[in-house]
Amino acid sequence: MIDRKHAGILPDKPHTVLRAPNGELVYEEMFTRDGFSGAFSYFYHRFPTTAAEARKTTRGHKLGTPSAASERAEEPLVRRLYQSGRVALAGKPLDARVPILGNRDITIFLAQATETDDTFFANGDADELWYVHDGAAKLESNCGLLDVREGDYVWVPRSLPHRWLLPAGGALKAMVMEAHGGVVVPQGFRSAIGQLKMDAPYTHRDFIAPQGPIATWDHVPEGPRELIVKKSGRFSSLMLERPPMDVIGWDGFVYPWAFNITKYQPKTGQVHLPPTIHSTFAGPGFLVCSFVPRVTDTHENAIPCPYPHSSVDCDEVILYLRGNFTSRKGVGPGAISLHPAGIAHGPHPGAYEKSIGTKRTDELAVMVDTTLPLVPMSYADDLEDRGYHDTWRQTAPA
Repeated sequence: MIDRKHAGILPDKPHTVLRAPNGELVYEEMFTRDGFSGAFSYFYHRFPTTAAEARKTTRGHKLGTPSAASERAEEPLVRRLYQSGRVALAGKPLDARVPILGNRDITIFLAQATETDDTFFANGDADELWYVHDGAAKLESNCGLLDVREGDYVWVPRSLPHRWLLPAGGALKAMVMEAHGGVVVPQGFRSAIGQLKMDAPYTHRDFIAPQGPIATWDHVPEGPRELIVKKSGRFSSLMLERPPMDVIGWDGFVYPWAFNITKYQPKTGQVHLPPTIHSTFAGPGFLVCSFVPRVTDTHENAIPCPYPHSSVDCDEVILYLRGNFTSRKGVGPGAISLHPAGIAHGPHPGAYEKSIGTKRTDELAVMVDTTLPLVPMSYADDLEDRGYHDTWRQTAPA
């Protein structure tokens, strides 16, 4: 919901007659948020909303209500480190997602897929915010095809039918945030009329919309007829009479978009500023931040490395992507740390002093802060480096 966009064939005014060249009526669909009070888009379908045979399904069960929490979640609070590279590289994006952390506001998945989705999917429980840390793909929806590349955040609106198309022989590796209350641009970045402010960390031009729509008067693309719908953690399989991508025009604020992390405009101060200066996207109960290469603090006695802190109201998750992370040792690309509220955290021993005098950082990382505690899922057990908590010790554990 960055700008109003429109594409394809539209009537002069909403809710009025639009006919195909052969005289057949075009069918309007309203795709709304917050009932009828929020953002919305119009979709103009070549055919009536397709009938469907409803079939109960358990497909994609890992995407449903998060599986039982790890037994380790009952252990004393510890800092945790997970290795995303241990997730199996196989399958379709819908089925390849593995939940690792969750609470009632957000569930964090890892996905490592190698095949194109053979069904469409509509997540009626949440917006999805993907961060693609390796690979390329296209997201297909009624809005068209959205090109996705490494470093892209990709927003998929709640309940929008879509599927991921992977190139032959390609792979898609991503962290997926299922945001149960939605994902928005932080309010402070917008003016009263909704335009991104000049001091926002990105511009309207940085957000990429789909190219399309795909259908025309004479051609509705072939594709799967099965639509998987998730609602209240349960899945329904709908077998449609015809492929659903028959939209010839659309207009509105609700459509998928991609934003590449390299477009983020970082801020610098005289001394180290809190991580909120890296705010990128938000939702009820969480904040997503982007750490990108930047000039470090300019004061002659500045300590650029993050200071140790006790954030008593937030759990912190960081996906490390690239660079020499000044505050961490032994952490490489694809690692994911969880620092729970209640335990002071900060640089590894020696990193704080070592950062003095540095002029810039080449680090790239994605951070998610949550208000409610994040519970490790059982799927995360095999991904965890169990000794991470003790890497802050300067003496060997007893």
